[in-house]
Amino acid sequence: MYSKRFINIAALILTTVVFLGMNFLTNKRTENSFEFITRCENIKNNIINNNEKIIEETNIEKEEISQNSNWQIEIPEISLIAPIAEGTDANILNGYVGHFEETKKLNGNIGLAAHNRGYPVNYFARLKELKEGDKIIYTFGENKKIYEVMQNIQISDIDWSYLENTQENKITLITCIENKPQYRRCVQAIEKQ
Repeated sequence: MYSKRFINIAALILTTVVFLGMNFLTNKRTENSFEFITRCENIKNNIINNNEKIIEETNIEKEEISQNSNWQIEIPEISLIAPIAEGTDANILNGYVGHFEETKKLNGNIGLAAHNRGYPVNYFARLKELKEGDKIIYTFGENKKIYEVMQNIQISDIDWSYLENTQENKITLITCIENKPQYRRCVQAIEKQ
């Protein structure tokens, strides 16, 4: 629940307080120990200020997340409704459909990825069943777009050309292919007019 940084900062503050308490109890306050105490107080104040900044940044991130809580993909043909989060690392894909950060979020080519088997959440498990004409509904904030599948193909795992931006509004869904680690499934759909 707590980050390593938080635990380290808490341990430093606790150590400082214990040291200061021991120093007062032994009544051996010399000029040097007074300077040391002053330095410790300065360190403690800096730590508190840094923690306040971290808390403030975290609250900003929470606000951004709650503002984008209406970010999802829906594919009626395969009974999928899934939340989307920024990024495609393991932490994101274990709970969400991930958004490729270098792709667009609203207009142009929106790139999304998800697991299809073997993980706690496998949102793209039935992606291979999609066929031309199937609907994909994409929601970002107050914006809702409907796309029609135009292709469902296998691509090389190093072919990122399908995520390049386009003039047309597209959505590109990518996932792994079972027993074919050198390939990916790629579904592209174009926005309905």
